[in-house]
Amino acid sequence: MPALPLDEAELTTRIHELLPGREVRPIEELVGGTSSLTYWTTVDGERVVVKIAVPGLDPVRNRDVLRQARLLRALEPTEVPVPTVIAEHVGTPPEIPPFFLMSFEEGICVEPNSLVGVNALPSEQVRARELTAVRYMGLLHAIDPVSVGLGDEPEGTLAGEVQRWKNSFEACEEDLQVGSQDVYDLLMANLPHAGPTVLLHGDFRLGNTLSIDSRVTAVIDWEIWSRGDARIDLAWFLLMANPEAALGGATIAAGMPSTEELIATYEQARGATVADLRWFEALVRFKQAAAGAFITRNARRRGVASPVEEIVGENPRLTSARALLSS
Repeated sequence: MPALPLDEAELTTRIHELLPGREVRPIEELVGGTSSLTYWTTVDGERVVVKIAVPGLDPVRNRDVLRQARLLRALEPTEVPVPTVIAEHVGTPPEIPPFFLMSFEEGICVEPNSLVGVNALPSEQVRARELTAVRYMGLLHAIDPVSVGLGDEPEGTLAGEVQRWKNSFEACEEDLQVGSQDVYDLLMANLPHAGPTVLLHGDFRLGNTLSIDSRVTAVIDWEIWSRGDARIDLAWFLLMANPEAALGGATIAAGMPSTEELIATYEQARGATVADLRWFEALVRFKQAAAGAFITRNARRRGVASPVEEIVGENPRLTSARALLSS
């Protein structure tokens, strides 16, 4: 069944039914995650966020909004700041999609390395936000999934993570796969010993947090959370914070802490040291190249310009990954 347009009036009615006796204003679209639809409204004058699955599509994997709500509820009593879940509606998917309401958290969502010139963040804000965010990631990874009621979630494997991104490459045209096969082979041939599975955000970076001045107010966009090796999240965060110049036009914002300082802050918050990170650094480059290829594939099929740079020949992220695995 194809995706259907959202009936905004019907959704507003469902929110009224979920919160009888409360004053609910008509919903308005809010820029947010791309895996589910994001709106906002006010309930008794207080602003709230509405996350709803795509009508017409089964609410599974990254579209499973109620699974996102479950994670947020589990993290509520912890030190990791997340929006508060207010209410949930299961719907009758796929025609009538599920949704949940959560608190509206103040703050802006930006990736410092993407801002230049007059738009650049003050260096002291960059430093404070990045160190706070990586500390929150350490606190997240220190949580025992069983202790917060998430022990029944499946545990991902490192081989499965590599295969996931290989599958993304294989769904693309051949010119978008250049250099991916041997990097995949190297990753699979050098699988490290996996650490204990922890709660993973899946795309943990400053661009998936809300901040005010030097404070991080919430970690958001949990569409692809899972259980797996903590170094997957950490290596991705470090790549976003301090990208290699060879990865194509990458800039590093003034005030960005060094990779070494970010790791030290993470280790202190988690209460554990990080070992054997090189393989994971290669993995996240493979992941980034695969995600870019898949985005380009989808843009081509829609007949529109790709929102990511189209690379002729081998993606430099694959070149970097190969070098990490070969040294």
